[in-house]
Amino acid sequence: MIANLKNNFLTPEEYLAWEAEQQVRHEYIDGVVYAMAGGTIAHNDIALNVYNALRSHLKAMGCRINVADVKVQDRNASKYFYPDVVVSCNESDRQSREVIAFPKLIIEVLSPSTEAFDRGDKFKYYRRFPSLLEYVLIDAEKINIDVYRRGDTGKWELTNYPEDFEGTDHADLFELTSINFQCSLGLIYEDVELLLVSETYQD
Repeated sequence: MIANLKNNFLTPEEYLAWEAEQQVRHEYIDGVVYAMAGGTIAHNDIALNVYNALRSHLKAMGCRINVADVKVQDRNASKYFYPDVVVSCNESDRQSREVIAFPKLIIEVLSPSTEAFDRGDKFKYYRRFPSLLEYVLIDAEKINIDVYRRGDTGKWELTNYPEDFEGTDHADLFELTSINFQCSLGLIYEDVELLLVSETYQD
């Protein structure tokens, strides 16, 4: 998300009509429109890897998965977002041609320009979806995935991959409990050119 490009307040109906005519995607928060920041090749590759890894599994479950160009709408129609990956198993969403209203799993691939928003306000807005069980943040520069899971009491808990499993037999395992799915971290980052971080050690 980048700066607001329209100074005037838009109703949800005005936003949807206006957005349908735009060449660049825009998110909508309480009447204010924001242009989406462009992604890197690594960002795109990771999103496609996730889609390819999950598609058959979700199809067998009767769920749908969408990438990048599908809007998620909150229950008050006051906010619209474009997650990198969204999964819904709700019957209304499976038949929808416009928006996803009952996301079960949302995945965002982090970019330097959007990371603070994805971790902060966007997660705050996403937590208000009663249907959402997992929120996943995937680093596009190094192998690092944060998974926030809604517990039985409604409290969100964080699991980091691979940090929370280093030194165990599950160090390369990535799990999404909301859809009963497991795969290797390598599958998520397959053929992705990661940022090489050099460290200088001094005596």
